[in-house]
Amino acid sequence: MGTTRTMEILVGAFMVAGFVALFFLAMRVSNLSAAGAGDGYALLARFDNIGSLKVRAPVSMAGVRLGRVEAIDFDQETYQAVVTLRIAPAYDQIPTDTFANIYTAGLLGEQYVALDPGGSPDYLANGDQIQHTQSALVLERMIGQFLFNQAQESSQ
Repeated sequence: MGTTRTMEILVGAFMVAGFVALFFLAMRVSNLSAAGAGDGYALLARFDNIGSLKVRAPVSMAGVRLGRVEAIDFDQETYQAVVTLRIAPAYDQIPTDTFANIYTAGLLGEQYVALDPGGSPDYLANGDQIQHTQSALVLERMIGQFLFNQAQESSQ
C-alpha cells in the first residue's frame, strides 16, 4: 500500500509541474509575460488603418524588438488610430524621420509595428510623434481591388 501512495504523490507532482509549464508557455505565447511595462519612453504614431494590431504587440527595428504597443486610441477629429509605442530606454537614438509600418508576422497573422530608420541627425524623444506611417495591408481590400481591376479589364 505504501508504493501506491508514493506513486500517486509522484503522479500528482508530475501533473502540477506539467500545468505550471503549460501556464508559462501560454504566458510566453500570448505576450502577457512582458515585464517592464512602465519603463522607457513613449512615441506616438497615427495610422489610417491598424488592421488587427493589438496592445502589447511588438515594436521592432531590423528584426530586433525595441518595445511594445502600449495603447491604441481613436482621434475623432482626424479619424485616425493613434498608437502609443513604449520603447526601451536602451534604444534612445531613433531618427526623427523614421517610418512606422504595420506588418503581419507568421502564419497566425500577429501584427506588429516595424520601424525603418531615416537619416536625420536628430532623435525622437519621449512624447514625440512619428510623422511617416504606413497602415496595415488589409487582405480583403487587396482582393476587392484585384477583382475590381479584373472586372474592368474583362469589360474592355
